Amino acid sequence: MSRNYRGNFARPENALKRADELENVGQKLSALQQLHDVVTSKKHRTWSKTYEEIMFKLIDLCVEMKKRNHAKEALMQYRNMCQQVNINSLEEVIKYYLNKATEKAEEARQQAEAATLESVEDLEEDARPEDLMLSYVSGDKSKDRTDRELVTPWFRFLWESYRSVLEILRTNPKLEALYAMVAIRAFGFCLTYKRNAEFRRLCDILRQHLANMAKYREQRDITQPESLNLFLETRFEQLKSACELQMWAEAFRSVEDIQNLIALGKRQPKQQMMATYYSRLTQIFAVSQSYLYHAYAWLKLFNFSRSYNKNLTANDQQMMATSVVLATLSILPYERALFGRTDEITHEQEKERTIRMANILGFTVDKRADYKSILTRSALVNSINSMNLLSLVPAEVRSTYELLTSEFNPLELCKKLDPLLASLQNIASPMSTASPVKDLAMAQYIPSLKQVSVLRLLKQLSEVYSTMHISELAALVPFMSFGDVEAVVVDAVKYDYLQVRVDHLNGTLHFGSQLLESEKVRSHLSVLAKRLAKAVSMVEPTPPPAVEQQRAAIMQLCRENMTKEHSRLLARKQVIEKRKEQAEAQREEAEREEERKRVQAAREQELLEEKRRREEAARREKERLERELEEQEMEEARQLLEQTRKKKGGAVAKDGEKLDRKQLMQEAYQERLKEAQELERKLARLAKTMDHLERARREEEAPYLEAAYQDRLAQDKAYHEEQQEQQLAAHRTAWEVDIVEKRRLSRMYEDKHSFAALIVSRRQEEFEALQKARERRLQERRAQKKNEREIARRHEFVRRCRQQVQDRIAELEEQRRKEEEERRKAEREEQRRKAEEAAAKQRAREEEIERKLQEEKQAMLAERTAPPAAAAASSGGGGSRFVPPALRRKMEADAAA
Repeated sequence: MSRNYRGNFARPENALKRADELENVGQKLSALQQLHDVVTSKKHRTWSKTYEEIMFKLIDLCVEMKKRNHAKEALMQYRNMCQQVNINSLEEVIKYYLNKATEKAEEARQQAEAATLESVEDLEEDARPEDLMLSYVSGDKSKDRTDRELVTPWFRFLWESYRSVLEILRTNPKLEALYAMVAIRAFGFCLTYKRNAEFRRLCDILRQHLANMAKYREQRDITQPESLNLFLETRFEQLKSACELQMWAEAFRSVEDIQNLIALGKRQPKQQMMATYYSRLTQIFAVSQSYLYHAYAWLKLFNFSRSYNKNLTANDQQMMATSVVLATLSILPYERALFGRTDEITHEQEKERTIRMANILGFTVDKRADYKSILTRSALVNSINSMNLLSLVPAEVRSTYELLTSEFNPLELCKKLDPLLASLQNIASPMSTASPVKDLAMAQYIPSLKQVSVLRLLKQLSEVYSTMHISELAALVPFMSFGDVEAVVVDAVKYDYLQVRVDHLNGTLHFGSQLLESEKVRSHLSVLAKRLAKAVSMVEPTPPPAVEQQRAAIMQLCRENMTKEHSRLLARKQVIEKRKEQAEAQREEAEREEERKRVQAAREQELLEEKRRREEAARREKERLERELEEQEMEEARQLLEQTRKKKGGAVAKDGEKLDRKQLMQEAYQERLKEAQELERKLARLAKTMDHLERARREEEAPYLEAAYQDRLAQDKAYHEEQQEQQLAAHRTAWEVDIVEKRRLSRMYEDKHSFAALIVSRRQEEFEALQKARERRLQERRAQKKNEREIARRHEFVRRCRQQVQDRIAELEEQRRKEEEERRKAEREEQRRKAEEAAAKQRAREEEIERKLQEEKQAMLAERTAPPAAAAASSGGGGSRFVPPALRRKMEADAAA
């Protein structure tokens, strides 16, 4: 279909029918061009269901012929058509487009695999010499050539389709959900077919789109909760795909993208997303061997999972706590310089890097604080102790932690650690489905733990020894050769953690140097004070009481005022910091407000100037068009009037003569009207004359036509008879020639028959031989498959038997366990009954003893009170005697006791 027919269809249904007709006759390119012209035409701007059918048909043709540009232009036009009316239709069309492209790519891959298998005629036959020569000359394997011919074009088309769709959907906020869906499908494409280069380009494309949205934020706000959530889901899928593709640099960039999006939003993402975020961070930092950040990522993941994941099992908590402890122990006790320099620029770079890592790990950082105290090994150790993580980890890990942090035993340190490190490979257990981490590899910490243990050993030895033989040191480290130990020593000396010198000539190690170590200088005053106090106590063991009382009073006063003074200083510091922050915030707010006003004023001025320029240009353009139109009308009227006057022989207007436009137009109109009326009268007269002439001509020619018809009939009959006679004569002549030729060739019939029989017999023998060989191969293949099926049946029978035996053993074990539990339960019940009986007897004996003691006390009390009572009876002559209250209370207390 030519371009000249663009937009000629008044209804889109007609274009769809025409495209079907063209496709049926094999003109698919013309059908595609027809549909493309209809969709991109400016006449069709209103969406209807027919356009959706047209898009489906157009996509089928585009995918079949790999016309990506046609599909992109049609999709852009269709987006503009239905984005305000029916977004779901656009979503269905894009899904259909991507599904068709994916199906074609998958079909091409399957065809390539089938072609690779079909090219091998015999699986037991070695490669042919020509194939080997071709592979060596071209440098490609057969599968590579097949993939380049069949698979690569379709993969390229599918990748370009994803890029085009993302480019189409990135501008409209209503299409954000569809944009996220397409991006996730693109990640799936890269992950399925291991397309690392395309994945990197895809991440750059998404990053560029997000940067453009942030740049023009006044046109599109990406901080809305729905939009931000979609962007976060896309970036988390990007992080997952990057980790599974093992593209760790891209994974870290994805982490930075996620952190930037979280900073834009006002609330944290979903808990499951954050758990995935920290679990991926552990993988990234483990691969990069950044054990400090790896340990902090594990600590954040553990705290987050224990706080929000209620389905976390005890085994999951134990394994995660073990990972936290081992990752902490794997951190080197010294810091390596970032670029091997110690200048101011390097310090600023390290500070910026540390703050960025802290933000990535979810820590709030004060930029004015010392960056070296933000993320440290000592802070991790304190967190482990304060959280009591050692109570959750296995005994081997707890022993390793104590050896590497608290114990001082250089001669036995590595020997004790050797079996513990060997047992770390077996402590990992499967994680539950509720855990954010699916599998753990404790063996990854063993090399770093060995290095840390060697460093601790050397540090402890440097405090005890000044010189040591190399052989003795090698004997103290059973799990590492001295060459590896020497490499550890060189690295530690390089970063000023140890002062060690290796003397290979004498086979010794020398600890310390001429310079004083910083740790000793730091603590020498406190050590001097302690030793002087010890000497004073030895000289004067018992100080005078006055001095002791004065010291006690001073200490008491210090203890009383210490908390108040500390609180006062902290409050003063907080007030000062708060005032500084407020002043800084006010200054920044004033600067921002001033900058905003300046930018707003400049923008308003620019808009006003632009509006004035547009209005002035429009006014000048309008005046120009009116002037040109007026001049054109005047020229046309002048020419028309001159032509009319020339025809009638009137005067012609001269150049420079002033004419009235309305008068010219009126005269031209009158002249044209007169000409039209005159022409109409002439045409009426001519039509009447022609009608009479035609009627007369037909009446006169009727008899002549009849006579001519009869003559033509007679001529046709004579011609037919003549042709019949000529055909019969030619047929007779050809028959006679054929008879003569047959008689001439009949002599060779026997020879031809014998030669044909010879050829047939020879081919029959070859056919029978080939057929027997084929039957033999089929019989062998059937026998082989039969043997394989028999072996498979026997294996399956053995497997079922073993499974039955195992099930029976498990059943017996379960039955035995239940019987053992019932027996133990009965024994515990019997023991409980005996214990209750013994307790009852014990209580009875105690009650009996208590009763006897009570009786003895009452008897003793009666003996005490008997003499006064007898005296009262002998002197008083009846009635109760007066007892003082104090004596009465004492008697009651004794009776109660």
